[in-house]
Amino acid sequence: MNKSRPVNLDISTIKLPAAALVSILHRISGVVLFAVMALLLWMLGTSLESEQGFASVAETFSSIPAKIILWASLAALIYHLVAGVRHLFMDLGIGESLEGGRRGAVMVLVLSVILILAVGVWLW
Repeated sequence: MNKSRPVNLDISTIKLPAAALVSILHRISGVVLFAVMALLLWMLGTSLESEQGFASVAETFSSIPAKIILWASLAALIYHLVAGVRHLFMDLGIGESLEGGRRGAVMVLVLSVILILAVGVWLW
């Protein structure tokens, strides 16, 4: 083993390429979606039970902390969707090159930020 090579084990100093960042964030957004699924299913079930249930959910989600949780959930959904579409394109052979992967990753990040901000404006 070559012992003269540099070893960098401090993750905070490693500069990840855009494609790696997009991949890691895609997995994190999937975990967040799994975690908030119970909340979203409760919201759907309660709102469909009756008019009072719908009013209760609407009242609950009119508070600022609830809107932040809902916005974060929608942000995870949007990001996961956009990154998933990128993966589908790559499965079709589009954007598989090194430069294509980088461009696709940057497009995912830019499009996700725009859509997440638009949902935030719509929510408030």
